[in-house]
Amino acid sequence: MTKGDQTTRRARSRPAKATGHDTAFADLQRRLTSVSRKDERRLSRRIKGARKIKQGDRQAKVIGELGDEIDQAEKRLARRVAAIPKCSYPSELPISQRRDELIAAIRDNQVVVIAGETGSGKSTQLPKMCVDAGFGRRGIIGHTQPRRIAARSVGARIADELDQKIGGAVGYSVRFDNKTNGKTSIKVMTDGILLAELSHDPDLLAYDVIIVDEAHERSLNIDFLLGYLHQLLARRSDLHVVITSATIDTEKIAAHFNDAPIVEVSGRNYPVDIRYRPLDGEGEMLEVPAAVRRAITELTREGPGDILVFSSGEREINEICESVRRHEPDFEVLPLYARLSSKDQQRVFGDSKRRRIVVSTNVAETSLTVPGVRYVIDVGEARISRFSQRTKVQRLPIEPVSQASANQRSGRCGRLGAGVAIRLYEEEDFDSRPAFTEPEIQRTNLASVILTMANQRLGSPLDFPFIDPPEPRAVTDGVRLLHELRAVQ
Repeated sequence: MTKGDQTTRRARSRPAKATGHDTAFADLQRRLTSVSRKDERRLSRRIKGARKIKQGDRQAKVIGELGDEIDQAEKRLARRVAAIPKCSYPSELPISQRRDELIAAIRDNQVVVIAGETGSGKSTQLPKMCVDAGFGRRGIIGHTQPRRIAARSVGARIADELDQKIGGAVGYSVRFDNKTNGKTSIKVMTDGILLAELSHDPDLLAYDVIIVDEAHERSLNIDFLLGYLHQLLARRSDLHVVITSATIDTEKIAAHFNDAPIVEVSGRNYPVDIRYRPLDGEGEMLEVPAAVRRAITELTREGPGDILVFSSGEREINEICESVRRHEPDFEVLPLYARLSSKDQQRVFGDSKRRRIVVSTNVAETSLTVPGVRYVIDVGEARISRFSQRTKVQRLPIEPVSQASANQRSGRCGRLGAGVAIRLYEEEDFDSRPAFTEPEIQRTNLASVILTMANQRLGSPLDFPFIDPPEPRAVTDGVRLLHELRAVQ
């Protein structure tokens, strides 16, 4: 080897000197820890691309632009952090007594399952505990609800407790109504809104914590979301998940998330006297509105307090309301269902000088709390989404509710004191009902799930980590329908 070759070899083995641009890129990279995670991912990719630029003057220009963008991202994060309110907790709520334990559990575990009885305060207090656990800074705290009315009411309640105007530090997002901005650190939304965000944020980088509330309902959206989070947690070790419910198979959920810890929180329940008054009582067959009026007459003798009536659907609710108004003019009768306008829904939560009768679907079962209720009348039915394998049609038949749902309904009158719940069916009927409502994924058409999974490249539903996997025949029917609609190739 010649002397010239040796010199060339030594030059090649020496590390290249860091240029001014290398130092600038290192400084930009270090600053990314002071921006949101979503901005960090975006800007990190831009820095990586800028490093590949060959022309020095063009590279210098891009470095300046990146510095300006990071300045703006830092200011956005600083505004959000500065807007985070100081959290306080109502002392009368049972969950407030477990605050320190729950904050530690959320902070120290990637997944926590919280089994909280109705009235424990979990829906309104857990987002605030996440704030006190140090979350809501580089990502926001996402809090899902199964229904729009619940998302609005929970968001408004949290904002009110923190003395905030809705749409600032605390906001909500439902279809056609978004009350959030750049300062929002707690975002209450329907589970459908969060699933829609997967198309542009598949790693959910906008979030520090995801709270999945009312998981016991086991809707299609909830099951899909739990399966997706199960996969996502392996990629995002910084993301925390809190799963809450009033009645839930906690062992199954915890096992699904690698034996996540379970925290049980007692509710603020008083004794409830459950009475059975079937429609054919007293030697005559009664229509549902007449049976409800008979129960109202019985309950008015018990003492003061509002009455919550559970019925199956919008038409049935309107029939009951019309009948009660004709025969009980001294009461304020209010319907409550998903299609009501936001203004009419909010009437349920306002003050009234008259005794109130609220007639609701199962939206008042666990998703939200109707204030002032001391008595419950339960028709014992609900509209259940079900797919007919024979006719290939999605239906909403009226079916008896499960024992868990019936117990949730009766428990709504044990919040303020000893209550009375009247069930308009036989006790033997209750004993013969299934313990829990069948998960929606096992009784509905899966075309929408399959299409969403294809769009996200998540593979077959049969291989997806659902808590309760769907039947292979249901998957085949869903794929066949999508092919007939030419939605997939």
